Amino acid sequence: MAAESLQDALVEELRDLLHAEKQLTKALPRLAKAAESEELASAFESHLEETQTHVERLERALESLGESVRAKACDGMKGIVEEGGELIKEYDAGALRDAMLIEAAQKAEHYEIATYGTVVTWAKNLGLQQIAGPLFETLKEEKAADEKLTQIAGTINAQAEIPTPA
Repeated sequence: MAAESLQDALVEELRDLLHAEKQLTKALPRLAKAAESEELASAFESHLEETQTHVERLERALESLGESVRAKACDGMKGIVEEGGELIKEYDAGALRDAMLIEAAQKAEHYEIATYGTVVTWAKNLGLQQIAGPLFETLKEEKAADEKLTQIAGTINAQAEIPTPA
């Protein structure tokens, strides 16, 4: 269905985000298991807990708008998640794979940051503070997760630069 108003567009993007977040609740445990770095695995596990909260916030936002709580296929996140899965298969465990997992996770974070930034602005423009506030909390958490990954990458990237003996 094509959006006919900004509120329709908001609902469509909330449903898209709902599907994106649900995909991440399945992908994050796989990333945590594949990570060699305990710090990275812990970051993925911690963000899984936040992601489950993000799903709940999106469901409440849709309910508060009087909309059915259903997800809309998010092809963007699907592609990002598939790329991450391919990395797990293609790279042996170690610092290089961890560096690649961080890159894949940051793609997901940046996708979410862009979309949450948009829906927060739209909700504010529509005077929907009851959903703008919780969505802004999610936006802050996504930015914090991205910053945490950047911090972890500092150490892992340095380790990945050292060639593995043949």
